[in-house]
Amino acid sequence: MHTVEAFLELLKRHSINALCDVRSSPYSRYSSQFNRESLKEEVLKHGIAYIYLGAELGPRSSDPTCYVNGKVQYQRLAEREIFQQGLIRLRKGMETHRIALMCAEKDPLTCHRMLLICRNLRGDDIHIRHILEDGSLEDNLDTERRLMKLLKIDPADLFSSEEEQIRRAYDLQADKIAYILEEGQQTA
Repeated sequence: MHTVEAFLELLKRHSINALCDVRSSPYSRYSSQFNRESLKEEVLKHGIAYIYLGAELGPRSSDPTCYVNGKVQYQRLAEREIFQQGLIRLRKGMETHRIALMCAEKDPLTCHRMLLICRNLRGDDIHIRHILEDGSLEDNLDTERRLMKLLKIDPADLFSSEEEQIRRAYDLQADKIAYILEEGQQTA
């Protein structure tokens, strides 16, 4: 895990001037410096805007129709009006800011940022790149290829298009990592 100073350095290195926090619960059990209020204060000190869109773009929902057998369904989240409003707000912000989406997971393959948000932004003439743990950038297309390799989806499959294979990879991985309600837990 990065210190907040190292995190800020990564943002500066990549000319990020707005941080969009998309965590449903913007708090860290282990690193309080990444709690919403502390993080907002730190990024603002460095001239970086802080926007919280976890209610709109987060991986959890209080809507029970977004769950099947206690597991959140990303496709259902993406169809909700509040999610679509979050994407509109994000696209509008991209007109004037260089935005980084922030969540708790370091690898885009294990995070809803890619599997829910980027999936719904791709193809919108938006160049999506992921800042990896070591500070390097990975183009979203390369991340998708890495996902297909991880899931052993053959890009040479003659019976489905590359786009169909990518959609399948997104679906399979989303099912693996999606939030699951704890036993007895109800949506709020």
